[in-house]
Amino acid sequence: MPNLRLIARLDIKGPNLIKGVNLEGVRVVGDPQAHARRYYEEGIDELVYIDAVASLYNRNSLTEIVRYTAENVFVPVTVGGGVRSLDDVEKLLRSGADKVAINTAAIRRPGLVTEVSRRFGSQCMVLSIEAKRVGPGRWEAYTDNGREKTGVDAVEWARRGAGLGAGEILVTSVDQEGTRKGFDVTLVKAITSAIDLPVIASGGMGAPEHLVAVAGDGGADAVAMADVLHYKRLGLGEIRAAARAAGLRVRMP
Repeated sequence: MPNLRLIARLDIKGPNLIKGVNLEGVRVVGDPQAHARRYYEEGIDELVYIDAVASLYNRNSLTEIVRYTAENVFVPVTVGGGVRSLDDVEKLLRSGADKVAINTAAIRRPGLVTEVSRRFGSQCMVLSIEAKRVGPGRWEAYTDNGREKTGVDAVEWARRGAGLGAGEILVTSVDQEGTRKGFDVTLVKAITSAIDLPVIASGGMGAPEHLVAVAGDGGADAVAMADVLHYKRLGLGEIRAAARAAGLRVRMP
């Protein structure tokens, strides 16, 4: 059984690291590069950068941040937000990204998932799904950083994305994001049960037991954390120790 991966999620707006609740009402946290460096030094397994306003302006502006990170931080880096074409993917990979996360453009044109995975390898193609609960055991996929409804069933979209060639799924619960009340374990479980791909759970981490629940009960392969790390509410050592105490395998840096 592979290790549970601990991932720092950094949402970016312009030059700033930001954090919101339910992907709205954002506050500036600080310099993303300084935070990335700190997480690397504390032993994070991976980083995920999301350009929070990229879809609004039809561009991803993270190449400089990614370039700096690649030169100073030696863990896998995933970049998402405003990735719309093979050219966009190539630019980010050349800047030093290891993987790209695509949400809005993939829903608008699902063939893009296949094109990216064929050109650059499926390990590079992360399908990002922002899911909002619409009923018992039902979630709708949203685009544009949780702003736009799609009418697409999130679990069905994960299944389809896997078939199109995605190598990994990043699932963010819009309902739980920024609340520190725990992940939507039911959502994560629905997706991990539907597909045979690694699933990163994002949205809601507030305490070590939340990580234990989403990995143990939800079947998540990785956990993306933002608020608890940005505001130093929990240390990575503390999180790792809790995971190990619960019988989860994690990398010891």
